[in-house]
Amino acid sequence: MSSYDLIVIGAGPGGYVCAIRAAQLGLKTAVVEGRDALGGTCLNVGCIPSKALLHSSHMYHEAAHNFPKMGLKGEPPTIDWNVMQGYKAETVETNTKGIEFLFKKNKIDWIKGWASIEGAGKVKVGDEVHEAKNIVIATGSEVSPLKGVTVDNDKGVIVDSTGALVLAKIPESMVVIGAGVIGLELGSVYARLGTKVTVVEYLDAITPGMDAEIQKQLQRTLTKQGIEFVMGAAVQSASESKGRASVEYKLRKDDSDHRLDADVVLLATGRRPYLDGLGLDKVGVELTERGQIKVDDHWATSAKGIYALGDAVPGPMLAHKAEDEGMAVAEVIAGRAGHVNYGVIPSVIYTAPEVAAVGMTEAEAKESGRKIKVGKFPFMGNARAKAMFAGDGFVKMIADAETDRVLGCHIIGPNAGDMIHEVCVAMEFGASAEDIAMTCHAHPTTSEAVREAALALGDGAIHV
Repeated sequence: MSSYDLIVIGAGPGGYVCAIRAAQLGLKTAVVEGRDALGGTCLNVGCIPSKALLHSSHMYHEAAHNFPKMGLKGEPPTIDWNVMQGYKAETVETNTKGIEFLFKKNKIDWIKGWASIEGAGKVKVGDEVHEAKNIVIATGSEVSPLKGVTVDNDKGVIVDSTGALVLAKIPESMVVIGAGVIGLELGSVYARLGTKVTVVEYLDAITPGMDAEIQKQLQRTLTKQGIEFVMGAAVQSASESKGRASVEYKLRKDDSDHRLDADVVLLATGRRPYLDGLGLDKVGVELTERGQIKVDDHWATSAKGIYALGDAVPGPMLAHKAEDEGMAVAEVIAGRAGHVNYGVIPSVIYTAPEVAAVGMTEAEAKESGRKIKVGKFPFMGNARAKAMFAGDGFVKMIADAETDRVLGCHIIGPNAGDMIHEVCVAMEFGASAEDIAMTCHAHPTTSEAVREAALALGDGAIHV
């Protein structure tokens, strides 16, 4: 029987980061993971492989449509799907092997297999029971099911996000059920590669929770790129016949029945915590009504010595949120003061253009009861963006009208996912919009648009 200061169940971003930080703080640490590779859903069948396909499909689009505008002449590129899949697989392997290296470097044991918690401080993997002073549950999430839709990734006709990454060929048509981040990102991949993509969404706006102006701009832009949207549609079923799929739905506005046929249907209606087989009821770990693990302000569950983080607990299902919690939990277990500022967790959609946000939306800021002001700057006023054929979109910054403190920022445009972090740092330090406006930004860069949005909250932007 092995004994540890900490056993982490799950090797996704939250789990492996928690383990590394714990080891750095002197705790004898092990991680239980049943996959053949470390990194969890994110590195294996989520964030990393999808971003590889997003990048390669974007490069194809640039070569086919924008290279000639820059004087880069030649035959239009063709797509070798097998090579693209190989590039994706190599990207995944490089990252997962990197986690293995970090485990060895930090003397973290990888216990291969699936875990169950047998009692206080006891984790069973296979036939062996390992002891630990502390246990962290970091088991991540799985695709949420939808009544009437049965996923079979092996057939490759009705698939979830995992199956969409490994289709045997690029389909001629695809129906995406759900207009959230996953559906739009994977829909974008295939739309760029020539697939006719139709997104069916229950709500009346895409990307739930995003700022309303961003939602509208993103939908307009994706529509220009050829993606069709059916909004306010309640999917009743999806069926497969002779290698093709049909989706039946009702429009909420008039309860009328409709049908869409496609080569592939992608179910992308969200995710739920993955807690199967852990035996949480045996050790007294309480769950919320939504099936998440209840935790206190220090990520402790209702069972002594057991903590939880990431997609298994309430909050946004984001890899970087899980990483922050992983570091914080390790600090708490080591006797330090772990902390996560949930008001400054950015979110990014890796479409083209990218979308990034942090803090309050305009609606949330108004609902908070405070007086606010909003500054906007279009990328059409940014020299670098125009040179990149990326002038669509804008930066929108929200500040307290009385204190000038930055409350939130929303960006749709080139490099949005990188630019948002300037605002994250500013908000972490309680900066005012004027602080950003008075900070020199290199020219020409897309980041100048952030400064201009901050200037718009004062006496006015310069380049608009």
